Amino acid sequence: MIALTQKSRIIQTLQTLINTPSPSGNTDRVIRFVEERFESLGIETKRNRKGGLIATIPGKNDREHRMLTAHVDTLGAMVKEIKPSGRLKIDLIGGFKFNAIEGEYCEVETQDGTVITGTTLMHQTSVHVYKDAGSAERNQANMEIRLDAKVKSADDVRALGIEVGDFVSFDPRFQVLDTGYIKSRHLDDKLSVAILMELLKTVNEEGITLPYTTHVLISNNEEIGYGGNSNIPQEVVEYLAVDMGAMGDGQMTDEHTVSICAKDASGPYHLGLRRHLTSLAKSNDIPYKVDLYPYYGSDASAAIRSGHDIVHGLLGAGIDSSHAYERTHLESIDATAKLLWAYMQSEMVI
Repeated sequence: MIALTQKSRIIQTLQTLINTPSPSGNTDRVIRFVEERFESLGIETKRNRKGGLIATIPGKNDREHRMLTAHVDTLGAMVKEIKPSGRLKIDLIGGFKFNAIEGEYCEVETQDGTVITGTTLMHQTSVHVYKDAGSAERNQANMEIRLDAKVKSADDVRALGIEVGDFVSFDPRFQVLDTGYIKSRHLDDKLSVAILMELLKTVNEEGITLPYTTHVLISNNEEIGYGGNSNIPQEVVEYLAVDMGAMGDGQMTDEHTVSICAKDASGPYHLGLRRHLTSLAKSNDIPYKVDLYPYYGSDASAAIRSGHDIVHGLLGAGIDSSHAYERTHLESIDATAKLLWAYMQSEMVI
C-alpha cells in the first residue's frame, strides 16, 4: 500500500498527461505515451479502431473479467472559419462553455503538425472601443482567436498553414500547491488515467496476481459520448468507469474524498456494485461520499446504452469547477487510488 500511495509518482505522470494536448479527435500522441509506458512494463496492449488503448493483466480467473476505464481525451475546439480580419472563429469540442475559455492562451495545430499560439478573446474585448464589452454574449459569433503572428487577412492565416478543421487546445495552467491542491484544466479525466497507470505499474512491480483478468481501457472519445461503448470482451462482468466526481450546490462530493456515483443523467448505476464499493471504502477506512451527478454521463453509461450485458459503476476523485479551471486535492487522489486498489483485488459482486 505504501508504493501505491506514492502521490509524487501519480502527480508526475499526471503532469505529463496534462501537458500533452489531446482534444477529442486528436489523441494519438497522448495514447502513444500511455502505450509506451505500459509496454515498457511488459503489459499487453492493443488499440481499437477508434484509437483507444486496451491494457490487459491476466488474473487467476480468466473466465470472468473486469474492465476499468478512464478517458484521456479532453475538451477543445476546432477552427470553424478564418475571418477576413485574420482572426479565427472556433467550434467547441465537448461540453465547454465559451465563458470558461475567455482570455485563455491556446494552440492551433496545423495539418503538418506545426503549432501556432494565440489567445481566445471576445471580438468586443477593448472597453475603450466597444460599449458592450462586458455585456455582449460569450458565444461563437462573438468569440475569436487572436493569433500570435502578423496576420491581417485570411490569406495571411492560410500562409501559416492554418485551415478549417485544425484542432485548438487550451493552456492547462497545471499547478501543484504546497497546500496539497492541484489546479489545472483537464483533470477530467487525465487524473484518473494517471492513477490507473500507476496502479498497473504497482501490480507489475510487486508481482501481484489479480483475482480476475482485468482490462484497462484508455478511451479517447468520452467527451463526445462514445469512448467506452465498444471493444468490451464478452467475458467482462464488471465495468467500472473512473472519472471525476462532480461538485457544486446540493452535491456531497468534495476534494478530499473519493466520490461514488449512485446515479447520473443516464440513470442509476448497478446497486450491488455501488454497495460493494462503499463496503470496501468502509472496511479499508477510505474517506468517501456517495453522490448523484445531474448533468453527466460516463463511458460506463455509454456501454450500457450500447447494449452490453455488464454490471456498471462509476467512481472518481472530487473535482471542483468541472469543464473550466478545475481543482482537486492530494487527499482525494489518495482515497481514489486506495479504493481502486481494494476493488481490483476483491471478489465480484455476482
